[in-house]
Amino acid sequence: MDAAEFRRRGKEMVDYVADYLENIEKRQVYPDVEPGYLRSLIPEEAPEEAENYEDVVKDIERVIMPGVTHWHSPYFYAYFPTAHSFPAMLADMLCGAIGCIGFSWAASPACTELETVMLDWLGKMLKLPQDFLAGTEGKGGGVIQGTASEATLIALLAARSKIVKLIQADHPEQSETDITSKLVAYSSDQAHSSVERAGLIGGVKMKKIPSDNKFSVRGDALRKVLEEDRAMGLIPFFFCATLGTTPSCAFDCITELGPICNAEKIWMHIDAAYAGSAFICPEFRPLLNGIEFADSFNFNPHKWLLVNFDCSAMWVKKRSDIIGAFKMDPLYLKHDHQESGLVTDYRHWQIPLGRRFRSLKMWFVFRMYGLKGLQAYIRKHVGLAKEFESLVRADQRFEISADVVLGLVCFRLKGSNELNETLLKRINSARKIHLVPCQLAGKFVLRFAVCARTTESRHVQEAWCHISHLASELLQELPH
Repeated sequence: MDAAEFRRRGKEMVDYVADYLENIEKRQVYPDVEPGYLRSLIPEEAPEEAENYEDVVKDIERVIMPGVTHWHSPYFYAYFPTAHSFPAMLADMLCGAIGCIGFSWAASPACTELETVMLDWLGKMLKLPQDFLAGTEGKGGGVIQGTASEATLIALLAARSKIVKLIQADHPEQSETDITSKLVAYSSDQAHSSVERAGLIGGVKMKKIPSDNKFSVRGDALRKVLEEDRAMGLIPFFFCATLGTTPSCAFDCITELGPICNAEKIWMHIDAAYAGSAFICPEFRPLLNGIEFADSFNFNPHKWLLVNFDCSAMWVKKRSDIIGAFKMDPLYLKHDHQESGLVTDYRHWQIPLGRRFRSLKMWFVFRMYGLKGLQAYIRKHVGLAKEFESLVRADQRFEISADVVLGLVCFRLKGSNELNETLLKRINSARKIHLVPCQLAGKFVLRFAVCARTTESRHVQEAWCHISHLASELLQELPH
């Protein structure tokens, strides 16, 4: 394919994408295929000779689309949103075209410097404490990770490295293995599974702190477990607080937890993967009160801030803590400016060496929406969730299972877990809308997350009519 054909085919692909998104609600939101469906639709081996572009494009509808779950359909209400906007897609095209691997400043100065500035822009939108901003002289700063899972793991590994060095400074006779065997990390019993996984990968014990009746971890619960563990000779070193849990969008009380972590010299990482985007709105910013006690903070613009996956924003108070855990400097990666104090080499802030020019997406989106446009988008989704909540509350057969704070509604039919499992099966089998469940206080609960950029009130009303109709059918079948 030469430049002339690329120019023509590129325009055709933009038309295909625009048509796909404009008509997405006509497609069945959840695919009706069996595992292994795709293998029989394409050859067993790659072709020996080149095929033409038309044949490849024809196979998108035949092979790919039948097996796509349409996350950007206004009838998709599962998981949490994955962000999506035309400016971000255009920026991704440019990122692919430039094709740099920005592991150091020298590898592509614009890639590094735009990222540093975009994380400062976003940090200021969130009103983060100055300590988290890079500026020109800051000791902290931001970095784009692939996912919140990576950010949690990096924070845990940095905390582990820091505590081992501190203990060995006072007790040089203690080996790293001895110290690591006594380390213990903590999270809420509502935390995402990736937090527990970080403990597994990091080779440390991970304990879950019980949450209260609002599914939030409070200071007293953490203090009790810390006292028990210290009495047993364990070394608490890391706590991952969650703002906006995956099951119910609950918020750990970081104004209580932060001072305890600071006093106990425990690294506090805050995971706000979904909810963090909302903190750009003044009315939701109080949910982030207590951030000043944290050592690191992360949320995903690729969930709810119109920046396509992958783009997970992470800030640290002391960049030296991260760099100290991951720094490797072979000769082939050295460059003239690295000792100047003016450059960031992001390879020291992450697990992989390679990284894409992801800050382009942020730059395009922030400029083309503006802070007011981004705030309006968040508020619209919250309003739609509140609308769905009011429909549920108006139906005496249903109950709301957790506070509706942002764009997630947890609800269920009054009755047994089996009843609600059957209802969910019928909802998803009908394939008109797509939901996933969670478990809250032993109850099987349905989650309704406003996800798509194009979701409107009429889609929410249609979804509720559909759920209500299936519930009526199910209840009529029960013995009276």
